[in-house]
Amino acid sequence: MDESSIREITSEQTLLSQPDGSSNYSQGDSTVMVGIYGPADIKQSKEQMDRATVEVIFKPKIGLAGVREKAMETMISNTCQAIVITTMHPRSSITIVVQVIQDAGSLLSCCINAVCMALMDAGISMKCLVAAVSCAITDEGAVIVDPTLKVTEDASAVLHFAFDSTEKHLVLSSTHGSCTTDQYMSCLKSCQDACDKLFEFYRTSAERRFSKT
Repeated sequence: MDESSIREITSEQTLLSQPDGSSNYSQGDSTVMVGIYGPADIKQSKEQMDRATVEVIFKPKIGLAGVREKAMETMISNTCQAIVITTMHPRSSITIVVQVIQDAGSLLSCCINAVCMALMDAGISMKCLVAAVSCAITDEGAVIVDPTLKVTEDASAVLHFAFDSTEKHLVLSSTHGSCTTDQYMSCLKSCQDACDKLFEFYRTSAERRFSKT
């Protein structure tokens, strides 16, 4: 596999009947299922007068969510807040349920990409699309884009980035481990280049869906 490329991507939308939008998204052997509920009514204690309340519920493959999962939940929520036009639906809720099916590496990026496709399926108004890419820095200093779980476990640092579809501006940045400024900038550039494949996948998926309607 090319160490600078995204693994094979597959996705299916509108698989679940109860949510207003859904996606089953795979990147390599990592697979995530996402359901979008809303905009819907919300409890008065949680409602915001001028915008929708966006809530993300992260469900690991097995067991209950721990500290790591709660951190991912927060990062996914912050990314959604940055792209969803919440002012279109004041005093309502948009609930995003993320279910991990298989974690084979780059899970946070897979979750964000799956959420973006599910938001598209639900017809939620967005300022732009978002694409997330992870990368790892090996002990030898090599940068590996979209690393597997094995690569991640042996890496000196793992970084996650999310970019918008308009100017490829940075929406999310997260680093685990230590790296130099030069290594960080190298990872940023590699992931920014790699996100083109994701945006192209979004486009072809949308075109294929609309051609059937």
